[in-house]
Amino acid sequence: MTDMEVELLAAALRRDSADLSLYARVLSANLADSLPPGAVRVKRRRSVVERVAGREGAVAEVDVVLGEQRLSLRTDRGGVSGEICHEVRGIVLSRREVELDEWIGALARALAEAAASNARAREAVERFLT
Repeated sequence: MTDMEVELLAAALRRDSADLSLYARVLSANLADSLPPGAVRVKRRRSVVERVAGREGAVAEVDVVLGEQRLSLRTDRGGVSGEICHEVRGIVLSRREVELDEWIGALARALAEAAASNARAREAVERFLT
């Protein structure tokens, strides 16, 4: 994937980030549907009303594991925090907190790298670009 294609993917990932709760819900659903099982973990925050109504609740955290990189996005009280970890066999070797824009760029690069060798990751990239 060229640098221009990675930038297009990052722009597509950024497209709906103004409404953070909607962004986290759509992003987590698209990634979970497109990437291999276990690559995406979603934690939800459910109020009592949501539990009683049988609703899923709001996305509290999205973890995307691609290769040796784990990208975590957390939403809390209208804010968002991102974290990029270098992880080998479940052991975190480095951890860095980042702003949403940098997190999206790192996700785009990780998806592009995964798309080079994995058909499901390639489908995820195509889904975001169309």
